[in-house]
Amino acid sequence: MKGKVERLMAEMTPAEKIGQLNLLPAGEGLVTGAAQATTLAQRLDAGQVGAVFGTKSLASARAMQERALAGSRLKIPLFFGEDVIHGHRTIFPLPVALACSWDPSLVEETAAFAAAEAAAEGQHVVFSPMIDVSRDPRWGRVAESPGEDPLLASRIAAAAVRGYQGADIAGPGRVAACLKHFVAYGAPLSGRDYDNASLAWEDLLGIYLPPFAAGCAAGAACVMASFNAVNKVPMHAHAQLIEGWLRGTTGFDGLVLSDYTGVKELIAHGLGPAPVAVARALFAGIDMDMVGEDYLRELPALAKAGIDAADAGVALSAAAIRDLINRSCRRVLTFKDRLGLLDNPFRGLVAAGAVPTRQDGRKLARTAAARSVVLLKNDAVLPLSTGTRVALVGPFARDRRNMLGTWAVSGNSDDVVPLDQAVATLTGRAPKTAWGVNIVEEAWLEQRLNVHGVTVERDGRSEAELVDEALALARQADVIVAAVGEAKEHAGESSSCLSPSLPAPHHHLIAALKATGKPLVVVVFAGRPLALGAIAEAADALLYAWHGGIAGPEGVADILFGAAAPSGRLCVTLPAHPGEVPLSYAEETTGRPNPGHFQKFLTGWLDLPDSAMRYPFGFGLGYGEIRYGLPSLSIAQAAPGEPVVLTIGIENRGPREAIETVQLYASDPVARITRPSRFLIDFQQVTLRAGERREVSFRIDAGQFRYPVAPSLETAEWVRDPGLVRLHVGPNSRDTQSLELTWLA
Repeated sequence: MKGKVERLMAEMTPAEKIGQLNLLPAGEGLVTGAAQATTLAQRLDAGQVGAVFGTKSLASARAMQERALAGSRLKIPLFFGEDVIHGHRTIFPLPVALACSWDPSLVEETAAFAAAEAAAEGQHVVFSPMIDVSRDPRWGRVAESPGEDPLLASRIAAAAVRGYQGADIAGPGRVAACLKHFVAYGAPLSGRDYDNASLAWEDLLGIYLPPFAAGCAAGAACVMASFNAVNKVPMHAHAQLIEGWLRGTTGFDGLVLSDYTGVKELIAHGLGPAPVAVARALFAGIDMDMVGEDYLRELPALAKAGIDAADAGVALSAAAIRDLINRSCRRVLTFKDRLGLLDNPFRGLVAAGAVPTRQDGRKLARTAAARSVVLLKNDAVLPLSTGTRVALVGPFARDRRNMLGTWAVSGNSDDVVPLDQAVATLTGRAPKTAWGVNIVEEAWLEQRLNVHGVTVERDGRSEAELVDEALALARQADVIVAAVGEAKEHAGESSSCLSPSLPAPHHHLIAALKATGKPLVVVVFAGRPLALGAIAEAADALLYAWHGGIAGPEGVADILFGAAAPSGRLCVTLPAHPGEVPLSYAEETTGRPNPGHFQKFLTGWLDLPDSAMRYPFGFGLGYGEIRYGLPSLSIAQAAPGEPVVLTIGIENRGPREAIETVQLYASDPVARITRPSRFLIDFQQVTLRAGERREVSFRIDAGQFRYPVAPSLETAEWVRDPGLVRLHVGPNSRDTQSLELTWLA
C-alpha cells in the first residue's frame, strides 16, 4: 500500500496534491444544459477534485469517475460518499430510536444492510455513524444521536463501524464508516444547533470522547469534524483534539474530513481571513475541505509564501505548509488505496452481482422498528386482541411522510406502510374504502374512517371539528389508539426547539379522548425526547415509537397486537417538563442532596413536583412479568487485578416470551473530583420464555472505575481510587438493587 501511495506522491505536482484535498457535492452533475459545463465538471477536467458526495445512481458515479480519470495526469480516482444516517434506500428507525433497542448486533445488522445498498449505487464511504452524546432535547440533532450515555454510545459506535466496514472496507457490499461529529457537537451551551461547548476537560474525556475512541478501536477509516467550538477553539482548527487526542491518543490513522463549508466557517468563528482559516484547519489535521473550496483557492499561495499571523494563532513557513499539504494528500491517497481504488478505480462502480433485496430490507426494518419502540406504561390494556374494536385516531394514524424522520436523504415515503394499513393487515381485516381502516371491525368498514383528531399539516378544518370527529369514532370502539407526535422537520439539523414537548392540540385531543372513559393507548412518533406532561397520566398504555423508518408503523402494530414483544429501553431520559433540560440520569452529586428540615433548599424545582412523570434512562416495559432476585458478589473485597463476579437471577412469570435488558450501574462515593451519582458500566440482553428463570453474571474489574482528572487535556490522567464503590443492578437506571464492593490498594 505504502509503495503505491509514495510513488504517486513523488510524481505529483503541488497543484495535483491540493486538488486531492477538495471534496465537492454532485449537485447538478456534469452538465447544466446542452453544452455548458458545471463547476464540478470543470474541476474534474482540471484534476482538482479528490472526492464527490451526493451522487444518486451508479451510472452518475461512474460517469464522474471516467471524467475525473480523463482529467488526471496520473489517473488518480475519486471516491464517492453519501449521508447514510439510518439507512440508504431502506430507511431504518432514527439512530436515537435504534439506540433504544440496546442491541449492538441489531445496529451492526442494519449498518451492514445500509452499506450493501449504498455500495450497490457506487458509494465508497458513508458519513455515519453519528455518535454525538446528547443530553439536551432542545438540540434537534439528538434524533441522530445514540443518546445520553457514553458506554451505550460506544458500543453502538463500534457495532456500526463493524456493520459498515466488515472485515475489509474494499470488500463487496462494504463501505468506509465516518465517525461524526468530532467532538462535543451534542453539547451546545443552549441547545442551539452549531452553538459552542464549554466543558470541563473531565467531561470531554469521560462523556463525549469515549464513543470516538470505541469507533477508532473498531477500525473506523474516517472522521468528520464538527461545526462547534470546544473550550473556545473551533473544532475545524482544534489541533489539540484532532492531531493531539484523535491521532495521538487513539492511534487513528485514517482520513479527517471537514463538514459542509466547515473550513470557510472558521472566518465567521472569528479566526481571521481565509488564508488564516485555511492554514489553521490544515495544521489542525483537516485533510479534506468539503464544498467551500478554500483549500483550492488559498493553498497555492500559502505553499509559496507561508503565513505569519502569530496574532491569529498561526505562523507557518512555506516549507511547513508544503509538508502539511503532503501529509493530508498522503492520507487521502492511503484512504483510496484502502478502498481498493488505486488498483481498480471502478471498484464498486460496476453493476453488483448480489444486491440486497428490498423485501429483506423491509423485514429487517420492521424488526428494528419493533425493537426500537419503548413501552412506557401499560395498565393491563396491551397487547390488544385482533378482534378488538379499535378507534385509530390522531395526525399520524395514516401518515407516511413523517415516518422516515430526519436525514433520510435517499428514502422514499411511498415505501412506508401507514399505521391504519399496518393494523388492518395484521388483524386480517383488509380495508374496503379508499381511506383505509381506522376501526378494525367489519361492520364499520364502509364508513369514511379517515379521522385524524388533529393534523400535522392543516387541512382547512378547525381543531374543534377534528376533535369532534375523533370523539364520534372513539365512542363506538372498545379501545382508542391515538397516534400523536411531531413532524419530521421538528427534529434534525438546524431544528432546535426551546420547548421540547408535544403540540398543544395533541394535548387537547388526548384530554378529550380520556374523557370518554374508554381505554386509551397513546403512541408517540417523534425525533427527540419530549416532555409528555399530562399525556403520560391520561394514557392507559403509552408507546414511544420515535420516527421508525419505512416499517415504523408496522413495528408499532406488531407491538400493539402482540406479534412482537416490547423490548425497547430509553437511551435518553424523558423530562417531566420541557424546561427540565439538559437532563441525564448521570447527574453529579451536590453538597446538599437532601433538603432535611431546610425545605427551601431544594435540589429540584420549585414549580415541578417530585411526583411529576419522568421516565429515566434505561426504562422500558415488556409483556412479561420479570422478577429480579437478590444480587450477590463472588467476593466483597478485591485487589485491582482480581476478578469479581456479580450474579443476579431473573424470572419471567408472565405468559409471554420477554426480552429483558439487565443493566449494571456503579457509583464512586469517595473520589478526587465530583463524580456522577451513578454511571452505566455494563448491560446484557436476555430472552426469557414464559416461566423461565436465568442467572445473569457480570464480570467486574477495577478498570471500569477509572476516570479522568484533567487540569488540561495534555496533563489528563486516568485514575482509580481504592476503597468503597457501589454497584446498582436492575431494569433501568432508577429501579435498582445495590451492593458494596471494596477495592484494595
